Amino acid sequence: MLSVVLLTACGSSGSDESATAWDTIQEEGVLKVATSGTLYPTSYYDEETEELTGFEVEVVKELAERLELEVEWEEIGFDGMLTAVNTGQVDLASNDIEITEERAEDFAFTTPIKYSYGTAIVREDDLSGIETFEDLAGKRAAGAATSVYMDLAREYGAEEVIYDNATNEQYLRDVSVGNTDVILNDYYLQTLALEAFPDLGLTIHPNLQYSPSEVGMVMNPENEELVENVNRVLDEMLEDGTIAEISAQFFAGEDVTQKPDIEFEN
Repeated sequence: MLSVVLLTACGSSGSDESATAWDTIQEEGVLKVATSGTLYPTSYYDEETEELTGFEVEVVKELAERLELEVEWEEIGFDGMLTAVNTGQVDLASNDIEITEERAEDFAFTTPIKYSYGTAIVREDDLSGIETFEDLAGKRAAGAATSVYMDLAREYGAEEVIYDNATNEQYLRDVSVGNTDVILNDYYLQTLALEAFPDLGLTIHPNLQYSPSEVGMVMNPENEELVENVNRVLDEMLEDGTIAEISAQFFAGEDVTQKPDIEFEN
């Protein structure tokens, strides 16, 4: 009997060790996804339906449907998303996360689903006193601590003002009233944010176009089967035009799956 118990225990342990994150996801039928719920038009709540939606939210929904999975959303501030992926709190993070060499050393990114570049929101009457990147020195730049845009602001000597999962309206109003001076962020997100709040006296800086970017979803590189299956389906969705259709819905007809034809100085 002792021999039987030992063999059973050994067999059970080996089975648990061989199980993968993908096995668990399939068994539970749930894909756990981190997003902010505050980043228009990528991840936000529709005022009429009060439901979570947005470009990447709808891409994830279609992705999960093709994988025959349900989505369990975890609303997390940007600065906590990568930690949630690393610790296994979520399977995937999706929130306009730029693919960088530094991040790619520690995380697995999907095939890019969005191409863009950086711009700057400033006050319309005086461009917040900013003509060139060098003028960022001493200005108050609003954003998330771990974003590539805040990295750029620090590089040029701006004073960083950090928000924890704030809404676009809060970011914009603070620039408008002078609590901050500039928001460095993605062109498409900035353009639509300003369209949503046209009376704040803000504009996109006419001369600051920089850092062409690629955006993807983030996973733990140890979850190889998950990475493989997610990329397989996203490639299908890019090929059949599904992601382009979702893009047009949330980016005023623009297809963000195509690289912008712009010459960048930075």
